[in-house]
Parts: sequence; structure tokens; C-alpha cells
Amino acid sequence: MTDSPQPSPSSVDDLVATVARLRAPGGCPWDAEQTHESLVQYLTEETHELIEAIESGSSDDLLEELGDVLYQVVFHASIAAETPGEGFDIQDVAARMTQKMVGRHPHVFGDAAEQSLEAVVAGWDDVKAVEKPHRTSVLDGIPQGMPALALADKVLGRAQKIGLLETDAPALLPIDSEAELGPILLAIVSAAKAQGLDSERALRTALRDLQKEIRAAEQGEADGSFTEGDQPWDDDASDAGIIGLPRV
Repeated sequence: MTDSPQPSPSSVDDLVATVARLRAPGGCPWDAEQTHESLVQYLTEETHELIEAIESGSSDDLLEELGDVLYQVVFHASIAAETPGEGFDIQDVAARMTQKMVGRHPHVFGDAAEQSLEAVVAGWDDVKAVEKPHRTSVLDGIPQGMPALALADKVLGRAQKIGLLETDAPALLPIDSEAELGPILLAIVSAAKAQGLDSERALRTALRDLQKEIRAAEQGEADGSFTEGDQPWDDDASDAGIIGLPRV
């Protein structure tokens, strides 16, 4: 009886084997010495290069940069497989991700009826609440190391989800497109630089204050002491919703 041929390893299998060989005794000394922490700078760099490739529209650059990010994931998984107390590999990473995506899409993989985009997005919050019961604030899970503009967008989005910021409030600035928004943001940064001000730090400081307000509002609602007319912030600045965004 002839044994059935073994399937050829996939390109991903080859990449995993390549990383393992580089980190093994007799491999590359630099690769062998790396840790999760030492690789953070490279993950950050490769992520930004991937974003640039996406925005440039070059499919060849996109192919290369996706590979660089994938390499970082495989590298971290290889380290974890050899680290006491971690002990997982790339297969475990893939399995966890598959489980998460299946669980978050009951309308695709389960018995739930077909849903609209709005219903799907709303359902994700419910699923996440079950997955992560230790989170007590809508702000939990937001990486504070994000660039300030991205962090601002995330924080404001969370505030809107729980009604602390009105989604249909009048726009503070009459901006209709990103083509209009870009020059305005650039002008703000330019004006700040001319005055010796740090735009990134200023926005982060404002976001820290905003997040304190959101947590205070959540706590007030949790213990029943909060009413919309009883904010711990400046009532005169609350025309954009419960959260006190500044007048312009």
C-alpha cells in the first residue's frame, strides 16, 4: 500500500520555519537575543510603513509591507513559544483569532438573522462586554500610546456610543470633506509651532481631561448620582452634548 503524499508546506509554514531557524542555536545572534519589548520599535515602524503603502496605492509596496508586519507577528509568536509562562505559538494565535471572529459574527456563523451594518456594529459592543467582563468603563481597552489624533477620534467615538456626546450635534466648524479638514489641521499645528507649542502634547493633555470627565459621568450614572444638569465640568461649554467640548 502506497502512503499518500504529504501536503507541501504553505508559504506561511515556510516563514514560520525561517524564523525558527534564525532564532535556533547556530542561527542569527541578533534574532536570538530579541524580546517582545525590543521588537516594539520595529513593529511600530513596520505598521507605519504599511499605512504609507496603503495610502500610496502601490500594490507592490502593499505586498511587501504586509509581509513585514506578518513577519513581526510570526517573530513574536516564536518568542512566546520559547518563553516560560507564555508557551503559545503562531497556531495558537491563529486559533484564538478565528474563535474571536466567529464569536463576534453570529449573523454569519451562528443562528442569528442577517443584520444591517448598524446592528452588527452595535452587537460587537455586546459581545466584547461578555468577552471582557473586567472592563468597567467604555474607555477601557483604548491604547493610550496611539497618536493623539487617532486617540481623540477613538475617545470621542466611545463617548458617542454611550450618549455622553451627541452624534447629531451641530458641527463646531463648517467642514464638509477631508480635503478641507487637512489644511485646517495643518494651520493649527503651524500656528502652535510658531508660538513654540507642542500640538501633540496639548491634544494629549486635553484628552486626559476629557477621559476624566467621561469616567466621572460613568461613575455618576453607576451610582445614580448623575444628572445631565449636574456635570463636574463647565456647563457653559456643554453645547456639543453632555461632554464639555470647547466653543469655537
